[in-house]
Amino acid sequence: MGPMSNAAQTLPSGRVALSHQTPAVALGPLDGRYRPQTAVLVDHLSEAALNRERVHVEVEWFIHLCEQRALTGLEPLTDEQKAGLRAVVTGFDAGSVAELAELEAVTVHDVKAVEYFLARRLPDLGLEHLTSLVHFACTSEDVNNLSYALGIRDAVQRVWLPAARELVTVVSAMARDAKATPMLSHTHGQPATPTTLGKELAVFAHRLDRQVRRVAGTEFLGKLNGATGTFAAHTAAAPETDWPEISRSFVTGLGLTWNPLTTQIESHDWQAELYADLARFNRILHNLCTDVWSYISIGYFQQIPVEGATGSSTMPHKVNPIRFENAEANAEISCSLLDTLAATLVTSRWQRDLTDSSSQRNIGVAFGHSLLAISNVVKGLDRLAVAEATLAEDLDGNWEVLGEAVQTAMRAEAVAGREGMDNPYERLKELTRGHRVDARRMREFIDGLGLSDDTARRLGALTPADYTGLAEQLVDSYGL
Repeated sequence: MGPMSNAAQTLPSGRVALSHQTPAVALGPLDGRYRPQTAVLVDHLSEAALNRERVHVEVEWFIHLCEQRALTGLEPLTDEQKAGLRAVVTGFDAGSVAELAELEAVTVHDVKAVEYFLARRLPDLGLEHLTSLVHFACTSEDVNNLSYALGIRDAVQRVWLPAARELVTVVSAMARDAKATPMLSHTHGQPATPTTLGKELAVFAHRLDRQVRRVAGTEFLGKLNGATGTFAAHTAAAPETDWPEISRSFVTGLGLTWNPLTTQIESHDWQAELYADLARFNRILHNLCTDVWSYISIGYFQQIPVEGATGSSTMPHKVNPIRFENAEANAEISCSLLDTLAATLVTSRWQRDLTDSSSQRNIGVAFGHSLLAISNVVKGLDRLAVAEATLAEDLDGNWEVLGEAVQTAMRAEAVAGREGMDNPYERLKELTRGHRVDARRMREFIDGLGLSDDTARRLGALTPADYTGLAEQLVDSYGL
């Protein structure tokens, strides 16, 4: 029985081998449990998508050489011939994948299989006399670097960026809704100067959006210059042709940025830059998860139960913040892969080694875990309600946080020439540090300071819930 047979096989333990039962039994979670959330990336970052892009690059290079009359005897193709070649790309399907697999089993070389795959289509288009033009003067990396750049570009622009922008939109909307909802801050885990819940969410929206804009500005580089980046084979075949210009116009025509100076490989620096930005986005998202998780833990957010869902197999009361925990884990996994890719891809021994080939096969996995983290956070935020009563109770139980306001107002009074405003910080420290102060005690203290009438009146009316500074205005002015 062949190794790929779907017939039931038995393991040494006597159990039925799952690996041969159905393709749905996936080794990794992105292609198994989480496939509904990540399957969209298959169109851009899978092995099949890479092969489709390889065919695309080979087709466009073939057409470009003809259009540019790069070689003696070449003429532009007819519209019908160009359409026929491009139909090989648009019609790339499961049958194409299978055919390429059969060719690669013989060639033991993925790009050579693509060359033969395309050459088979030429006779039907009346182009059999140009079979030698397929993959002309190309090293495999000429095709691969462009194919990866196209797939990554489309994954970023069509999948990752829309998901990330949706998240920013959701967080921004929550920030606006809660911009005036006062909340006790906790610096070092201790009660601190109040803020508003909306302002704290706006901080995350602003941070995430900044990374989104960096990712959106990514330059996707590509090269086509031969086995060691010198156009040696090109000029040996046609020394009169301006090969750098042919290369530049081809790469830019694909919608990429031309890299004119490389070894055999495109240096991948742009990928490292992109992955650093994606990883930074993931880490900010992770920070959002840990903060929201903590707010849930202390009761600032209530989770809206999902009908029929179980929070614990033994404790029926529980509604666990699993979306945020899941997102944390997936952000961490994505960052690990992105960091490794960024560190590995910028190094290649001399003019070429194959470490990048194996590494780049994991790009889709890194994107998939990031996409899954984003999806979970969006879903988790949708099941939250602000517990305003808990927020208000916590503020009312921490009047000592007004000590900052009082001592700062005393400093201002001293600068204005008011007597008796000596040692304001120390006096408030004695009152508040390590002590709980209620409304009555704080107001008695303020009344005894000898402040100007206006300042005494303003501070006497201040409550922890009012002491939020410009938090609401900051959301209006700088929120998204």
